[in-house]
Amino acid sequence: MMGDGFIINHSTNSSNKLESPKKTKKKKKRGGTKKKMTTEQTLAFKSVSEWVFLEQASSLPSTAVSCVVDDFGVQKSLGRGGDKVVFELHSHSKCSDGFLSPSKLVERAHGNGVKVLALTDHDTMSGIPEALEAARRFRIKIIPGVEISTKFYPRGESEPEEPVHILAYYSSCGPTSFEDLEKFLSNIRDGRYLRAKTMVSKLNMLKLPVKWEHVSRIAGKGVAPGRLHVARALVEAGYVENLKQAFSRYLFDGGPAYSTGSEPLAEEAIQMICDTGGVAVLAHPWSLKNPVTIIRRLKEAGLHGIEVYRSDGKLAVYSDLADTYDLLKLGGSDYHGRGGHGESELGSVNLPVLVLRDFLKVARPIWCRSIRHILENYAEEPSDFNLAKITRFGKGVSPLSCGQDLIDRCLSLWLTNEERQNAVFEAVRLKLSHVSINQGGIQVPIESK
Repeated sequence: MMGDGFIINHSTNSSNKLESPKKTKKKKKRGGTKKKMTTEQTLAFKSVSEWVFLEQASSLPSTAVSCVVDDFGVQKSLGRGGDKVVFELHSHSKCSDGFLSPSKLVERAHGNGVKVLALTDHDTMSGIPEALEAARRFRIKIIPGVEISTKFYPRGESEPEEPVHILAYYSSCGPTSFEDLEKFLSNIRDGRYLRAKTMVSKLNMLKLPVKWEHVSRIAGKGVAPGRLHVARALVEAGYVENLKQAFSRYLFDGGPAYSTGSEPLAEEAIQMICDTGGVAVLAHPWSLKNPVTIIRRLKEAGLHGIEVYRSDGKLAVYSDLADTYDLLKLGGSDYHGRGGHGESELGSVNLPVLVLRDFLKVARPIWCRSIRHILENYAEEPSDFNLAKITRFGKGVSPLSCGQDLIDRCLSLWLTNEERQNAVFEAVRLKLSHVSINQGGIQVPIESK
């Protein structure tokens, strides 16, 4: 069962087995059969790579889409210099329960060939500015994200509530209403403090004198403690041998030291994500006791997709559920940086090129509307408050160095020329051309090209 990023899977359901490769008459070479992409895969790869390398898309050589795929449509040699276009859509830093700082996480992602990284810390987006600053050095695209802790209650059924985690993916400008989302997340984080203290109290009652100060020190300043931090305290104090044992003995859902927090309903979290310009995806559905009911209900609430792919392959049962409810099939390593054989490495989940195309096909219009909404608000009311919405994740880069930067920052790395040159954005540009920014006491006009 998932507990703040740690998986203990008690399920013995045979439907959770990985999908097996199709049998072929010829003996396969190690690494699978390589073959040229189909026309659909070629077009999908071109579309995906143009977005990933958007600032250089016009200079992409025609050979950039020459690559091969294996029997499952997974990329084998893609992009410039034979690089794969690797998306890592689930990762954590020290800002929640990961072990690496956001900048070190980005550096590791770069070393593993990741081109697009979503930082999805638990119930906080505080690591996004640092990740973006590091990403500019390594030429990685960052998708601002968050993994929201929620509860699911069955309707009129005897089953107990279930913890459910929802991933949210946002545009370069972040949520359209950051204040609303931050208040929503802050309430969850406050509940995490109370929850962690309750877990420590329960462990003390079990004659395991873990100290709250120890848990807080592990979590770090300003970080809301989670189960993983409590588990680490148990390991460091010598009460268990490893994290897995901490969860399997004490901290699993319903375990002797388990406690719930003040998590919102899963449906409420999805509504918040949709209202603030994000893409909502169900994390690790294999950890759920009643995935079919949950997925059906969350689809009704506006869910866009579910995780289907892991580093060890595609889980057929969840792929089928995604097909049944017309949901995106995604996945990520859920990397925390704790090390050991039980953790998937950053960039280790092979997402087929058609999966990446489908993700961007759904996400990009949502992000486009989000960016447009934020720019329109500033054009209508050019206040410092509305300017902060544009520059919130701009640590390390001054969008005020010249007027054009304000527009380029929001548009050039996320929207194609065609998307930027439509009538709606042209109208926004026209409004912005009459707006000035106070720069060192001098009013600098925002000049649109």
